[in-house]
Amino acid sequence: MLSKFKGETLYFILFSLVLFVVVQFFIGAGIVNNFWQGIIFWGAAITMVTLGLNLIYGFNGQFSLGQYGFYAIGAYASADITYRWVHGDASGLAVVVFGSILALLLYALVAAGLRRFYNVSTMTKFTAYTLATILAFWVVAGPLQSTLTSFVMGTVGGLSAGMAKEIVFFFALLGGAMLAGIASFLFGIPVLELGSDYFGIATLGFTIIIKVLLDNTDTILGFPEMKGARGMIGIPKWTTWPWVFVSFIFVVVVMRNLLHSSTGRAILSVREDERAATLVGIDVASVKILAFVVGSFFAGLAGGIRAHDLAFLHPQSFNFIQSFNPLIIVVLGGLGSMTGTILTGFLWIILLEGALRLYLPAGFETWRFVVYPLILLLMMLLRPEGLFGQYELPFLRRPLPAPRKKQAAKEVAQ
Repeated sequence: MLSKFKGETLYFILFSLVLFVVVQFFIGAGIVNNFWQGIIFWGAAITMVTLGLNLIYGFNGQFSLGQYGFYAIGAYASADITYRWVHGDASGLAVVVFGSILALLLYALVAAGLRRFYNVSTMTKFTAYTLATILAFWVVAGPLQSTLTSFVMGTVGGLSAGMAKEIVFFFALLGGAMLAGIASFLFGIPVLELGSDYFGIATLGFTIIIKVLLDNTDTILGFPEMKGARGMIGIPKWTTWPWVFVSFIFVVVVMRNLLHSSTGRAILSVREDERAATLVGIDVASVKILAFVVGSFFAGLAGGIRAHDLAFLHPQSFNFIQSFNPLIIVVLGGLGSMTGTILTGFLWIILLEGALRLYLPAGFETWRFVVYPLILLLMMLLRPEGLFGQYELPFLRRPLPAPRKKQAAKEVAQ
């Protein structure tokens, strides 16, 4: 079966399997202790967030500072689902997952209806999709909540404890990621029409809003289990290396295949020249929203992974200062380079949060906000394209088409 894959893909599969087995063995044997295991999981999570930002900024050209807002949505939403489940309540799973699915179905109906009209204004689109979202979650959280909750408890609750836990965790991660994607879709409809700098300011404002809402989840939003500014405790520690590995590979493969598709070419064309992309028939607004939603979906998925590794969430972990971390990683690794983002993301966490905390004097971490700007300044002066520029590993690089003569001869031989 492996013979069906091209050389680069085969090497990627084999390397991934070897990496999975080696890390799993080290963790199981105790060679990697809990501290370094947490560093590895954190590195994977921040890299997934940063890959999403690279899709938005590096490949699509939209300067965004909102990744940590969607990271927080995914973290809190998935954590609330599993927290309620371990306390015998399946309503979180029912509302988030089924509400998100119903919202996506209503979005398809709204999109089909709006296509019948010419030159629909942005605010009309925003209003229509917002009403569809409210309707979806009102139906699921209101008239259908008891029915859906009973269905989930009867279906999943009847399984063995281990299998039920894995299924609930899967849907918790999926639900948190979908909720982050829905939030980014609604936010992106009006805001993505702004220029790149203004869009960056708007996304920074979004991150601040999310942080303020998280500070008041137990009062304004009505989720007492999240405990607002005190921090959410009691989250089950369900993140394991297999879940981290599968989630990370999923993000890498989906992003790689997206960029190599015709849609990916459209995403890149918008970065190069929006006016030229419009003139050749590309729907620039739709392409921008697609890149923004996919990138935010990745961030929401990473949030769920991180929440169930820490087993504790605090709003301060998602403030606007933290939202600069993915941006720094993208710039250091190289805009438009998945390879640079992946390697720099892991090195960033391993060095700054792992090795330096262990081997440098206590209190050094407070100097990070002085060191970061200096590193960025030197990078922009000495190597503005980043450490890796636009270099990609063979699997991540777009394959070149075969020459016409060779391709024709191959088709005749077949």
